[in-house]
Amino acid sequence: MEEIHEILEAIEEFAHNSVLATIIRVEGSAYRKEGTSMLFRGDGAQIGLLSAGCLETDLSYQVHEIINQRTTKTVVYDLRAEDDLSWGAGCNGVISVLLEPIDACLREHLSKLKFHLENGKRVTMIKKLTKDYSVSDYLFITDDQQLFGKWHGRVSSQMKRLLNELHQSTPKSGITFFSELSADFYIHCFEPKPRLIVFGAGRDAVPLVKMASLAGFSVLVADWRSSLCKKEFFPDANQVIVGFPGEVMPMLALSNQDFAIVLTHHFQRDQELLNLIKDQTLAYLGILGSKERTQRLLEGSEIPPDINSPAGLSIGAEGPEEIAISIVAELIQRKNSQSVEMVVAKEGSWSDI
Repeated sequence: MEEIHEILEAIEEFAHNSVLATIIRVEGSAYRKEGTSMLFRGDGAQIGLLSAGCLETDLSYQVHEIINQRTTKTVVYDLRAEDDLSWGAGCNGVISVLLEPIDACLREHLSKLKFHLENGKRVTMIKKLTKDYSVSDYLFITDDQQLFGKWHGRVSSQMKRLLNELHQSTPKSGITFFSELSADFYIHCFEPKPRLIVFGAGRDAVPLVKMASLAGFSVLVADWRSSLCKKEFFPDANQVIVGFPGEVMPMLALSNQDFAIVLTHHFQRDQELLNLIKDQTLAYLGILGSKERTQRLLEGSEIPPDINSPAGLSIGAEGPEEIAISIVAELIQRKNSQSVEMVVAKEGSWSDI
């Protein structure tokens, strides 16, 4: 859930009397899924949304109680009724929302979570819930098996091994909620922001960078033209790099988690970029322009299936803004295409927790 990155930024800036709200269970259908978080800050600001607006008002009242009592709490909302006197709105689901006051300890651990995500590491979180669904213990584990959190008792080597196996087996954005022995466990895998590299700093790249950033991508803009490739033109970009394709490519360390768009509008530069990038395994590679132009870039060869040409969903887009919308929609579609499966704990495997 992309809001977590904005939430972590906001917590670092201001955490006094703030409460983190997270959907930990959905039965039926709902506006948002498990793992969606929202921050109620002590200064009155709200970051994120858990519903279409029907829960936030009541949650803001619940937050005052959480702040006063300094304890976690789970609130259950039944949205299945359709009358005006209920929570209904016809969502046809029951939502459990975990509310956690952000004390100094949790803030420190959320800061570590932010650090690891910003450094490109996945982090899996496990929370142990009591019978009334308050949090008794929690742990985070990273790709390189770093472990941090608040856990009563010793974290044994066997337990660490089980947690690492869980981290490795949890799919992208994988979320599960399961009961085992005397406790319930809620598990959520946090992903770093997906990286989008935009090759080309023309005017049509400006709305693309802005919309992709709003959609939760970490955006890098690269172009050899220093007069175009400036941070002032791309305030929403996380990074801008000035350089020719052969200079920029070694700096990127591309991976199969990266998304890339080529739109320099310069045939020779596009061809150079495509030759350097076409054999890389990426999450997405898009080329702006017609299929015929892309085939010319490939010197008449057939366009490989992993090259999206023309980039963007076919919605009849015209102009930079509409084209940006079509491209970002395709990026989101590709990012979310990996199915999310539930992680099932083997019976007895949590006997030492």
